[in-house]
Amino acid sequence: MTTRTNFVLVDFENVQPKDISLLKDGPFKVKVFLGPNQSKIPISLAAALQSLGENAEYIALETAGNNALDFHIAYYIGVLSTAEPTSFFHVISKDTGFDSLLKYLKGKKIFAQRSTCIADIPYFKPVLPAAPEAQVEAVVADLIRRKASKPRTQKTLLSTFTHCSRRSCPSSSLPHCSPSCANVASSKLKEPRFPMLCQPNPNIPLQRDASPASRLRAPELAR
Repeated sequence: MTTRTNFVLVDFENVQPKDISLLKDGPFKVKVFLGPNQSKIPISLAAALQSLGENAEYIALETAGNNALDFHIAYYIGVLSTAEPTSFFHVISKDTGFDSLLKYLKGKKIFAQRSTCIADIPYFKPVLPAAPEAQVEAVVADLIRRKASKPRTQKTLLSTFTHCSRRSCPSSSLPHCSPSCANVASSKLKEPRFPMLCQPNPNIPLQRDASPASRLRAPELAR
């Protein structure tokens, strides 16, 4: 599968990012926009950009003006999105004036977003796990198949849940299974073998679960 190019357009007049090194070895092309009076670049920034090789460049404005740098960034988004329409454009700036433009671009099916620093780029956000319902169904199917060999303790049930979830969703970054998830799987069986997991503590108020896979949760088990 072809990896989508991520263009990172840095408004250096507004933000001087210190985490550009995060972009190394990723699908990124970086353009740092400099105002006409920004003649000095920190050594750390220069070194980080140099490590990106041909995927990084400076774009220096020749003349000053109100919002001149912003207009240059908008121009480059237009040119680059025409050449590579499937690319994702990340504007690194604290200037909310970009937001109306980016909203318009999204309406035109151009992927664009503003972030205040490199680390906030969606590419670096953790991948959410698969829907709990899909994971629960995989575990229930496995438990039904086992018949008499179902796990008998909470520990082995949690291990089963984690194993089946990863097997059914191999591409997901699944977190450690919580006991409340195991309760859901156990409650779906006709004859639960884990009454201690399915019975809520009467001294702790029950939480309603919006998922159709479960009716009730025992919150003290989720800690």
